[in-house]
This record gives sequence, C-alpha cells and structure tokens, in this order.
Amino acid sequence: MTSSDLQNLYQQVILDHAREKHGYGLRDDAAASSHQLNPTCGDEVTVGVHPAADGRITAISWEGHGCSISTASASLLSDLVHDVDRAQLAEAVAAFRELMHSKGALEGDDEVLGDAVALAGVSKYVTRVKCAMLPWVALEDALLKSA
Repeated sequence: MTSSDLQNLYQQVILDHAREKHGYGLRDDAAASSHQLNPTCGDEVTVGVHPAADGRITAISWEGHGCSISTASASLLSDLVHDVDRAQLAEAVAAFRELMHSKGALEGDDEVLGDAVALAGVSKYVTRVKCAMLPWVALEDALLKSA
C-alpha cells in the first residue's frame, strides 16, 4: 500500500467515524464524567466513564459537537475502551498525546491505539491537535474523578 493509499484510508476512517459516532450518547451509569471545551474553535465533548466492580473500565460514553476530527477522535476512543484496566488507558492516552505532538514524525502504534492511528496526520496541523486531543483529555479527567 502506498503512502497516498494509506492517507486516503485514514481520511476515510475519520469521515466514517465522524458520521457513525461509536459510543455516542451519555449513559446514566457513568461513575464520573468530564466536560471539555476547545475555546479556539468551540468544539465540546463530555465523556462518561463506566467501570466494572473490579475497577476495569468497561466502556465510555460521550456527547458533544464540533469538527469531524474531534468527533471522529471521540468515536475512535470509544472503540478502544472495552474492558481495559486503568494502566492500559493511561498508556493509550500517553501514546496518543505523543503521537499528536510528533508533528507528523510518528505513525502511532496500532497495538496501543487501534484505529486511532488514523489521526496521525492531524499532528502536522498544530491548530487541529487540540481538536483530536479533546476527548482524550476528557477521558483523563473523568478517570481521575472516578479513582
């Protein structure tokens, strides 16, 4: 697969997730939630964390509005969070943050980030990094509140 083919595939993944929002709709059983706003562009997201009795995170739910990047990022994040422990989530958030701050130098580890590696190209556009990071920051904050 050529670099151009991969870029087109990633763009399609982002557009698909922006249209078909996985995990969308806040659930009542969240242990904690966090609302985050990107004042630069007006994107908003609220992420709810849903833990099991053993402390593992079974899922997240979310609501928000904004550009296709922030919406796709929340959707991709929700696909990543299914029965994982907090350490795995912390690793994923750290890996995503590193990817977003790489300015295009990193491709991302799909073992850690799953399909969220599709957002790697966003890191080349500093003004869009906040859009992609918004749901991940909300997840971090919600995890702290639910600890």
